[in-house]
Amino acid sequence: MTMPANLNLTAEDRAELFGGFDPDDHAAEAERRWGGTDAWTDSMRRSSSYTKEDWKRFMAEAGEIATRMAEAMRSGAPADGELAMDLAEEHRAHITRWCYDCTYEIHRGLGDMYVTDPRFTASIDRTAPGLAAYFQAAITANAHRHDA
Repeated sequence: MTMPANLNLTAEDRAELFGGFDPDDHAAEAERRWGGTDAWTDSMRRSSSYTKEDWKRFMAEAGEIATRMAEAMRSGAPADGELAMDLAEEHRAHITRWCYDCTYEIHRGLGDMYVTDPRFTASIDRTAPGLAAYFQAAITANAHRHDA
């Protein structure tokens, strides 16, 4: 999810929540790529009203899903197996609940971005090396499962 530049947070809150990541550094690029879409509009509307506590919950949930996906990967569970696909579905539902209606098509695009954009790959792989590719494969398999 792209965070709006008009976050309802102090500089101290931003530093506490996002560490060295500054959402403003990426806002223009995100708006160029997705601005004007329904997902962008919905995401900006929803997230602009989030409090610090909302952001903490959002990030904790996202981190917990990523941790469980990493555990599945480390256990040897196949990315196209039930466990990984169920986690991918949970990830998609998390985005829908907090950001915008994350269709399977949009989710596939996010998964692809996880492996084609080195910034996303590096960020995701900090949880576990290879996690971005595993996540992408699980997202793709889950989308195929729901297309059938």
